[in-house]
Amino acid sequence: MEIYCTRPGCPRPENFFTDLDDKVTLQTAQQKFCTACGMPLILAGRYLPSKLLGQGGFGAAFLARDRYTPTMRECVVKQFQPSGNLSPQQLKIAQNLFAREAEVLEQLGRHHPQIPDLFAFFPLSTQSQKPGEEDQFFYLVQEFIDGQNLEEELADKGVFSEAEALDVLREILNVLKFVHENNSIHRDIKPSNIMRERNGRLYLLDFGAVKQQVNQGAVTSTGSSTGIYSMGFAPPEQMSGAQVYPSTDLYALAVTVIILLTGKDPGDLYDSYNNQWAWRIYAQVSDTLEAVLNRMLLPTPNQRFSSAQEVMDALEPQSPTQTPPITPPTPPPTPINPPQPTSQPPINPPQPIPQPPPPVSAKKKGFSLLETLGGAAFTGFMGGLLSFALRSSFLGLSGISVGLLGMIIGGLVYAQYHRWIEGKDLLIFAGIALLLMLIPFLRAGFSFTFVMVIAILAGAAAVSITTLFRLVYLLLSRFL
Repeated sequence: MEIYCTRPGCPRPENFFTDLDDKVTLQTAQQKFCTACGMPLILAGRYLPSKLLGQGGFGAAFLARDRYTPTMRECVVKQFQPSGNLSPQQLKIAQNLFAREAEVLEQLGRHHPQIPDLFAFFPLSTQSQKPGEEDQFFYLVQEFIDGQNLEEELADKGVFSEAEALDVLREILNVLKFVHENNSIHRDIKPSNIMRERNGRLYLLDFGAVKQQVNQGAVTSTGSSTGIYSMGFAPPEQMSGAQVYPSTDLYALAVTVIILLTGKDPGDLYDSYNNQWAWRIYAQVSDTLEAVLNRMLLPTPNQRFSSAQEVMDALEPQSPTQTPPITPPTPPPTPINPPQPTSQPPINPPQPIPQPPPPVSAKKKGFSLLETLGGAAFTGFMGGLLSFALRSSFLGLSGISVGLLGMIIGGLVYAQYHRWIEGKDLLIFAGIALLLMLIPFLRAGFSFTFVMVIAILAGAAAVSITTLFRLVYLLLSRFL
């Protein structure tokens, strides 16, 4: 059997013990030690690490087995192992966060099927590799979720459809509703912290940054929180170290969803010049989902939805005469109590929080890429037909006929902009125009095939020009 050494920097962490292949010996062996560094390998007397799963800023995670369960149950062993040169205050905060993750998993995991269960939390003291010193390590053991996180899934399969993204949004909203109702804020929602099990169920992971809520009105003298966040996913109040709210998690969840829809990094979707998200041009979604995500992404907490339930209600299908229930801004919810103000590392204040843009419900309905190109094809097709019609009329090819053609084309564009004609209307109008002009064309000596080819080429030319201008616009908007 192979056992993996958990000491940081062990030169040869893989260890092999043939005697542990015997089930009786495996369950009765007192301890095994790393052949390279002498580190105890059987953690808490029962957990056998088999491989390294990953490392982060505060520790490492190992796949392990519990030798005292009938099926040698797989589990995840997380070791507190902060990287970098931390000050004593920063080290204390990091250690408190690790202990808090264990507490939250114990409180929440056993009561919700989409949060991993906690199995154990314990310290381990052992002789250091430096003579005369002792090393102390902290471990937590939690349920192993056999699958891949959404960051890995996005890399493997590409962007999510609207239906797939909605499934993720609804499932995690259900988890966050439970977390928030139990007086906690996750504070680190992102694709890599959402795991999809092989059976399809989603799990919310990594509760190390969880913030506990306090009773109404119990605000500390600083009213601030520790500066822990993932860049690009955290809203302004979290980045500034200010109070955090349930809407803080909703903001990060919205960023997660637009990343799944577009396949782009947060930095590519945020317009820093205008201080707003510019994700819509990269994704094809319904107006309801767009409105909900845009409100979740507003910079000011009281402009967002105040709870996960509000978001779920806004996502429910509406009758044709109703609009999505985008309710007015709500008063700030209960603030968050920081761990220890005196032990908090200094945080540089960010730029002032920008004023929120107008409410999402007041935003004019935009045009999707398909609508834009379809409108261009219709306008070009109609322009080709009308040019033939005017040329064969008594006006002939003159300034008056050219001006009249421009007015008609302008009227068609204006009607499309105000959505007086759209969708199937375009095909109906084009068909009627073709039938009305067919007899004059034939009398003027033009063949039907010739007229159709010219009209279709005119539509294709309009699509090409529109596409070119859109590409130029996107390039300029990115670099200017």
